[in-house]
Amino acid sequence: MTASDHLTTTPDVRTIEIVVSRAARAPSLHNSQPWHWIFDGARLHLRSDPDRRLPAADPHGRQQIISCGTTLHHARTMFAALGWHTDTTRMPDPDRPDHLAVVDFRPWADPPAGIARRAAAIEHRHTDRLPMLPPAGWTDLLPALTRLVTPHELSFDVLDDEIRPRLAEVSEQSAAARKYDMFYQQELRWWSGHSGPSEGVPPTSLTSDAEFARVDVGRSFPRAPHSERRADIRDHSRLVVLSSYEDSMPQWLHTGEALSAVLLECTAADLATCPLTHITELPAGRQVVAALLPHPASPQVIIRIGTAPDTQPQQPTPRRPLAEIFELGTPQ
Repeated sequence: MTASDHLTTTPDVRTIEIVVSRAARAPSLHNSQPWHWIFDGARLHLRSDPDRRLPAADPHGRQQIISCGTTLHHARTMFAALGWHTDTTRMPDPDRPDHLAVVDFRPWADPPAGIARRAAAIEHRHTDRLPMLPPAGWTDLLPALTRLVTPHELSFDVLDDEIRPRLAEVSEQSAAARKYDMFYQQELRWWSGHSGPSEGVPPTSLTSDAEFARVDVGRSFPRAPHSERRADIRDHSRLVVLSSYEDSMPQWLHTGEALSAVLLECTAADLATCPLTHITELPAGRQVVAALLPHPASPQVIIRIGTAPDTQPQQPTPRRPLAEIFELGTPQ
């Protein structure tokens, strides 16, 4: 049953399951998928999964909350495309910081233009770690991206090309600072190719030495076997920064929602994207990025946006089964 039937004020369980399954396509740190949904028959609750926080890369849980924000926005986008307005209460219980959001529903016959395109983009979006060409139609796309970020009270800044060498240097320094951190390296290796069939970064999503050498700003993952995809180009993506005006859990959640909106809008415009958080994981890196911005703010996520010169479909990254991320009942 859909909202257009005007017979109920809450989606049925099958609709909820479809939306949660699609929302699970959202990106997360190392594809850890640290979210858990509970439907109590009237409202949908989002919780973070404490067992899926990455203590080496994310000791304070900031990136886990950002990741949960991306799946929240994916879900809200899907519900809107199906004719449901979502009234979202973020951080509803101060005593339960893992209870991130409660979603109430009402029928929505005329969602805004663009919702259907972004909902359709969920199935096609993927993280592209290879070098990219400049983003086609960039000037026309920028106002739309800014409008999508603004409701979340974040800043959306495009870094000038003159700044790029400095950011590339910070990216290298971030990798060097973690090179001999065995806790971090062990965690990274486990989530990159060894974590199992339903989670983590698969080998097909990693780059070889030759490919990584042509991307100046990127996280240093374990290398894939030798390959030379896009051998004739170096990375010419544009770099943008999502920043908050305070560093708090609600702002981290909003960052994830804004990140989702940007990624889906870019995907709908046939552009490739790659979210980056390795530079902002360490205080030194965040301070450098903050100094590059034209206003005081706390950098949360950097995004590479460009055009992929090849059009062959990408193999989807694995996702956890619905039974592991969704349940019926009342949050405890």
